[in-house]
Amino acid sequence: MEKSLFRYIWTHSKRDQMIICAVVLASLPFYFMSLDLPRQIVNQAIQGEAFRDGNATAPLLKLAFDWPEWLGGGKWEIFEGFQVGRVGLLMGLSFVFLFFVIVNGAFKYWINVSKGVLGERMLRRMRFDLFAMVLRFTPNALRTVKSSETATIIKDEVEPIGGFIGDAFITPVFLGTQAITALVFIMVQNAWLGLIALAVIAVQFTIIPRLRRELLRLGKQRQLASRQLAGRIAEVLDGIEVVHVHNAYGWERAEIGHRLFSLFTIRLQIYNRKFFVKTLNNFLAQLTPFFFYAIGGYFALRGTLDIGQLVAVIAAYRELPPPLKELIDWDQQRLDVQVKYDQVTQHFAEERLGPMLEAREAEEADQPLVGSFVGEDIRVAGPHGDLIIEGGAFTVELPSSVALISNGGAAASMLARILARRSLEFSGRIRIGERDLTQLPASVTGRRIAYAGVDPILFPGSIRDNLVYGLRSKPLGRLKEDRQEMDRRIAEALRTGNPVESISDQWVDYERIGAKDENDLDRILLDLLDRVGMGDTIYLFGLAGRIDPERHTSLAERLVEARHRLRKTFQSNGMADLVEPFDPARYNSQATIAENLLFGVPISDEFRGRNLADNAQFRSAIDRAEMTDDFVQMGLQIAETMTEIFEGLPPGHSLFEQFSFIGADELTEFEAILRRRGRGEGSLRREDRTRLLSLPLAYIESRHRLGLLDDAMTGRIVEARGIVHEVLEKAGSGGVEFYDPEGICAAAPLRDNLLFGRVSYQVANARARVAEAVAAVVRELDLQEEVERVGLEYQVGTAGRLLSPQERASINLVRCLVKRPDILVIDGALAPFDEASSQQLIQLLLELFDQQSLFMVLPNDRQAGAFDVQMRFRDGQIITDKTAAPAPRASSPEPDAPQRIAGEVA
Repeated sequence: MEKSLFRYIWTHSKRDQMIICAVVLASLPFYFMSLDLPRQIVNQAIQGEAFRDGNATAPLLKLAFDWPEWLGGGKWEIFEGFQVGRVGLLMGLSFVFLFFVIVNGAFKYWINVSKGVLGERMLRRMRFDLFAMVLRFTPNALRTVKSSETATIIKDEVEPIGGFIGDAFITPVFLGTQAITALVFIMVQNAWLGLIALAVIAVQFTIIPRLRRELLRLGKQRQLASRQLAGRIAEVLDGIEVVHVHNAYGWERAEIGHRLFSLFTIRLQIYNRKFFVKTLNNFLAQLTPFFFYAIGGYFALRGTLDIGQLVAVIAAYRELPPPLKELIDWDQQRLDVQVKYDQVTQHFAEERLGPMLEAREAEEADQPLVGSFVGEDIRVAGPHGDLIIEGGAFTVELPSSVALISNGGAAASMLARILARRSLEFSGRIRIGERDLTQLPASVTGRRIAYAGVDPILFPGSIRDNLVYGLRSKPLGRLKEDRQEMDRRIAEALRTGNPVESISDQWVDYERIGAKDENDLDRILLDLLDRVGMGDTIYLFGLAGRIDPERHTSLAERLVEARHRLRKTFQSNGMADLVEPFDPARYNSQATIAENLLFGVPISDEFRGRNLADNAQFRSAIDRAEMTDDFVQMGLQIAETMTEIFEGLPPGHSLFEQFSFIGADELTEFEAILRRRGRGEGSLRREDRTRLLSLPLAYIESRHRLGLLDDAMTGRIVEARGIVHEVLEKAGSGGVEFYDPEGICAAAPLRDNLLFGRVSYQVANARARVAEAVAAVVRELDLQEEVERVGLEYQVGTAGRLLSPQERASINLVRCLVKRPDILVIDGALAPFDEASSQQLIQLLLELFDQQSLFMVLPNDRQAGAFDVQMRFRDGQIITDKTAAPAPRASSPEPDAPQRIAGEVA
């Protein structure tokens, strides 16, 4: 970052700054004339000076210029004006004054909008520049930089800097010239009054900035305290499981409370100082009118100053304090923003950033990482200063498979991170051929080296998004985009230093993995996931996922066929009682009352869960069906039964899970409703009826068995289903997608679309038997790959928290394989797997990387025999041994040659 804020602003916005400043200067004549018009209105029109010689008319809009004596004197008349009477002159000058008010307002509007747009463009540029530098943070810097603080800086702390950028040059020019114009006008009317105004202004500009210096110091403390608070909250959130396990709620609350108190104290000091300075500034601003009224009035009484001039002076001074105050505020903001900018530049210091090479230079260096891999005089220090590797050296011919045997030490893992360019904390030299590993561009190492560590990092999104992350290095094609919108987007990107590429472009490099298109890529991903042991998991994710008819066209077309085939399978194998199908004319006893009434899947939250009981459209439908009172009565029975069953049970008891109508924390609320009910029906409020109505909507007779439904009631519910559909379709809310026996429901999971019913709660082991039948039909119709493609869209959650540790490790491993790296470094990535699975994965990796290099940290040498080279670490030295009978390795691949990963899948 540029060290000087003003230099940074001027470098990137000088053209816009100069245009706006030119408009500011162009507005000054109009501003000056608007200050002079009140004097002309009072003197010439109201007091009649224009008609003093007995003239019945006077010129309006006369434009003439008196040349000074040193230029020869005389008058230059541009326009003689219109002859008007006294009233006409008054109204004409008043309308001219109004015209200048509008013109000055238009100037201010354009200038302020232009400043705002300029500030937003510069804020966008600054945020992007900072984010670009985040991507350049070295591995060593990342160990000391808190992600939450960095995000806070980019999101919040540069916001006031961006707001100031538009004012940096324009505001002092705009406000300063306005203040000078008003002061010059006052001087022209009366020099003494002008000197008084100038003296008060000088006092303001001397005292106020000095008093505000303490505000800067306090503001810096507040900024640091706020940033540290955000960092601490993020730390607690990341480690919330430890807080729960060790019951540290009290300590964390007290710690955050202490930080908030310190922040409150700083802000209180800021408020005291801030409003004292503001009060003093307001007093000084009001002191000048006192002098104007007293001294100006005295001059008017003596006849040395006419009333029109006094009115004009007072009117002009009314225009003076606002720009002066804003100028003082601008100076305060300048100092405050400079402090913030200094802290930003310190956070993004140059020593924390890696080198930035031109794309052309990186492209020239992008050659396969093969040949002699040599380490010379490598020294690695531990956290306590002790040398873990001292003078280590090795030579390996790449491609090779290398086992880094740790034997409980840290040397193997440290060397693995160095080889993967995840750490630069070492001395010595590591080269591949004649190229120094540490000097290779980040784009080259990111493309040709993959690293799988003990803590896999996944981004929020689908499994597919995470798997193809390594294939998104640059856009390879442009999708269709509105031409006008694209031109505007590119123009703004160029003006703000942002990338012109669109996120909607084609970013996935299919050729790199040997895929023809998206479908081919999915087949490769599914094959690799299956080979690392995630095939069944992806299949289950697919059954639980939702299909997009436009994306999964083939599956959507055959889903109804699979549904009918599954139904026939159930009937032919005597399994018809396992699933009760959805029938528009029948009540489904395995589904809730709400599901039977809607006969569809809610899309919006207002139709989900207990929100349904408070939905106006749904309430009107069941009111028309005359079932509201019946449901409220059922709710009372459920509440009475549940409060009796749960009485005395601790929270978390298994019965709360079985009867999920009421949570442990809601018992007291429903007990209060029952007490009000005991005092008479009229005691139930609307809120009480809504809460009671929500209980039977979640009721399933076959599961809960409270005997609340009979044939008559289920028949009425089926009849009410039609009314509910009619009301919702008429309202056009689109909040529910209804079931169709001959169509698919995109809002329902794929499993529900296949079953088109509910698994019976009354048949033992029904779910497992149904799952087997579904799997058989899916295989029979050759739909497994389609189902697994839906599974690739499963959302992994924040940092992959919706996945198990083994699933996260598997996805991280496949992500490395998909990238087709020249060198793959494995350091603890197989820790979540058991020994048998780990052994299988090692064999798989050795098989897949027979043309590339594989470096793997192993805890011992039991599995090291399958590798070409074994590295051991003893007394700070690196001992390299070749395996007695290494596996045969193919010759080095060409840069664009097809790799085994793609070939085997094809």
